[in-house]
Amino acid sequence: MTETPHTHVEPILGDTPEQVQGKPRSLWGDAWEIMRRRPLFWFAAALLIFFIIMAIVPELFTTKDPRACFLEYSRQPPGPGAVFGYDFQGCDIFARTIHGARASIMVGIFTAGFTAILGSILGTIAAYFGGWVDTVLSRLADMFFAIPLLLGGIIIMYTIPTPPGSNYLLVVFKVVFALSILGWPSIFRLMRSSVLQTKPNDYVQAARALGASPMHVVGSHIVPNSLAPVIVVSTIDLGAYIATEATLSFLGIGLQPPTVSWGIAISNASALGYIRQAPHMLMFPALFLSLAVLSFIMLGEVIRDALDPKLR
Repeated sequence: MTETPHTHVEPILGDTPEQVQGKPRSLWGDAWEIMRRRPLFWFAAALLIFFIIMAIVPELFTTKDPRACFLEYSRQPPGPGAVFGYDFQGCDIFARTIHGARASIMVGIFTAGFTAILGSILGTIAAYFGGWVDTVLSRLADMFFAIPLLLGGIIIMYTIPTPPGSNYLLVVFKVVFALSILGWPSIFRLMRSSVLQTKPNDYVQAARALGASPMHVVGSHIVPNSLAPVIVVSTIDLGAYIATEATLSFLGIGLQPPTVSWGIAISNASALGYIRQAPHMLMFPALFLSLAVLSFIMLGEVIRDALDPKLR
């Protein structure tokens, strides 16, 4: 009896075991397979986890009160009692740097979230309905898009003054509001163009032909397949919003004392003569701010490379 020869099928180069076995994978599944093989992704993720833990539970890193200041320690360099030294008021720079992560990262996360939600909703409405709705929303977005983020933030922060002794969250959300009002048009444009590309696809037309309601078509087919570029840009913008908050605080119109943030620390360290006499006052808050911004930008770049089929 002649045995049937066993035919061995070679997998296509680049196929994963799931693809070889015929198991379908989603866009996000493919993106995860690409991201987890990149050291840059793990480096950025590790930095982000570090800063998020620092913002949520600063007591894990220091037990000192960031608002406890002693003038006799003013501008003392790093030493055994204070690894980052003291600022001009005698406050521990390490404690203020650790506790400053909360306000700065809160501003970045909430601003990126609000702009992504608002821009995505308005962009989807404009692209799906078209006509005069698209025209009105697009012209409104153009008006806000023409205002530079930093300049507009300065105007809004001056227009809405912060009363002394205001609640911590009120001060933070005032900055979030100013940046969100000016940041949504870029997400709106991106989501609008993404929805316009998704609308003509066969699966959308098939859902309509089967009698699906507009809400079902938008929520189940159009939006999930249009969000990838929004997620990428929002991740990168998050770092930019943290830097913008630091700039506003540096100018004295962003977060206000007694709120502790990296921008306020940099502003205090940049006073006349302090940079030369006590460079440690500027170096450590600026280093943490730079690493936080860089980690979000790196993560956004990795996600972009993983989701863009042209770059695979």
